[in-house]
Amino acid sequence: MSFRKKECIAMILAGGQGSRLKVLTENTAKPAVPFGGKYRLIDFPLSNCVNSGIDTVGILTQYQPLQLNEYIGNGLPWGLNSANGGIHVLSPYSKSANSEWYKGTANAIFQNLSFIDRYRPEHVLILSGDHIYKMNYAEMISAHVKNRADCTIAVLDVPLEEASRFGIMNADDQGRIFEFQEKPKEPKSTKASMGVYVFRWEILRKYLIMDNEDPTSSNDFGKNIIPKLLNDGHRLFTYEFSGYWKDVGTIFSLWQSNMDILGEEPLLDMKDKNNRIYARNYANPSSFIADSSQIVDSYVAEGSQVYGKVYHSIISTGCVIEPGAEIYNSFVMPNAVIEKSSVIRYAIIGEDSVVHANARIGDSPEFYDKHKWDIAVVGKDKVVEQNMILLPKEVY
Repeated sequence: MSFRKKECIAMILAGGQGSRLKVLTENTAKPAVPFGGKYRLIDFPLSNCVNSGIDTVGILTQYQPLQLNEYIGNGLPWGLNSANGGIHVLSPYSKSANSEWYKGTANAIFQNLSFIDRYRPEHVLILSGDHIYKMNYAEMISAHVKNRADCTIAVLDVPLEEASRFGIMNADDQGRIFEFQEKPKEPKSTKASMGVYVFRWEILRKYLIMDNEDPTSSNDFGKNIIPKLLNDGHRLFTYEFSGYWKDVGTIFSLWQSNMDILGEEPLLDMKDKNNRIYARNYANPSSFIADSSQIVDSYVAEGSQVYGKVYHSIISTGCVIEPGAEIYNSFVMPNAVIEKSSVIRYAIIGEDSVVHANARIGDSPEFYDKHKWDIAVVGKDKVVEQNMILLPKEVY
């Protein structure tokens, strides 16, 4: 079977466990974690691809892939159901007796060389499946071609105290990288990698094969592939990004990114019709808002029933907020039920969970030492018993 040649295809790394999200990813791949009332994390890179004119996308799954695979389906919600490309879920599979799971980000791409080769692309875009941002990849690819780059890395400026969490690089006035450090203890720059890469496929393919043959390699882009390219004198460039970007690697960052879409002038505008985020949405009825309800500075997604009070919070699809229930500064995931007279403050309530009557979950930070306070979390499918108290930072 012949495949139409592509200028660029995208590969989304979506196999991570997301262990720092604790009970929210016990049975769910991190890219399938809900966001913003009606989305999931994977919707961001998929929508960015569509909005950038990229019509061929491989999604590399591994950990707890069932829900993610079902959600992606044939790619129709994102317009990625074309016969001349489209969306492809790529799980590790047995090619020989020596086959194994994806060992690292570079190894995941290496195991799918044959998929990429059939499109004979000039360039390959490598993305993470769990970052929240809006970006036009076409502009980045154009800069990559103009610079005659072998690799282009999207970067953003971060505070120096946070720089050790990222791949950090130094570049000259033309943006050409001359130094790269993966999560350095003493960073020399604040230019941080966003985990968005464009590679010339001919070069990347060669280095993936060499990396796979190296028994000492971690098979990682930041630790192995990029430093090796740099050491061998290849042309690596930065592409500076100044928009909203969040790596939701922790409970707090997931909560914060949800709060960032609220308000009249949100940090992340989900209402921008020129740069939409698409999602698989099911046929829910309109939400019912009772006379007894009070809703202030909040999102209430379709299919919900609200009888209680909701302040500066996100109520996802299919939720029920019973009379007397109060929710403040919280993210309630799809199909959760908050029963009467329960109070939720600074919390994340997992999918399909039930909070029985008179429960108390979370509290305001001003009442606690900063080291003892964090977002309270109720996991997916959990049942919080009547009158139960869940303190800040506790996970149930």
